[in-house]
Amino acid sequence: MVQSLTAFVVVALVMELTPGPNMAYLALVSAGQGRKAGLLAVVGVTLGLLTYLIAAVLGLAEVALRWPAVYQALRWLGVGYLLWMAWDAWREAGAPATGAPDPASARTLVLRGYLANVLNPKAAMLYVALLPGFMSGRNPAMEALGLGAIHLGISLMVHLSIVVAGGQAAALLDNGPASRRRRVERGFAVALALVAIWLAWGTRTA
Repeated sequence: MVQSLTAFVVVALVMELTPGPNMAYLALVSAGQGRKAGLLAVVGVTLGLLTYLIAAVLGLAEVALRWPAVYQALRWLGVGYLLWMAWDAWREAGAPATGAPDPASARTLVLRGYLANVLNPKAAMLYVALLPGFMSGRNPAMEALGLGAIHLGISLMVHLSIVVAGGQAAALLDNGPASRRRRVERGFAVALALVAIWLAWGTRTA
């Protein structure tokens, strides 16, 4: 049991450290809008993971992924949403961070983080395909919840680290010329677009 749990922690950590939509989006938000905005985005991302965890425990995620039409719709909605966010970030690049987001902006940041995760089929496959390999089968629902909680903790740790680093970058950019901020933020926007292309390729089916 201990060895299986250790293996799960290692696998989950490696997966979270692998560049993907969450990492790109959180870096973009925290570097462009500051640490508080990044923390709100983390809330949305975590709620998205929690949604898939609950769906997996109830068996809903596996059922959805077995339907090709549902899978393809989820896949292309996710790719399109990331491309739209990349384009929006490209257009808004260069504006200085404004401090604490107002309530409307805060809701938008949480919602965008949530949608970026919920529209990512790899997040669903993580719980459907990964968790069963580390479960004994004695109490599937409780084991899935326990492993899912560990994964949420690991993802939260990694995501908060990204936000802290991005917030420091935002502070440095605020003290520099606007042209530098624009170049850096547009670089993040391009990175997010590339992640969308990678997602389209990596989630294709034969």
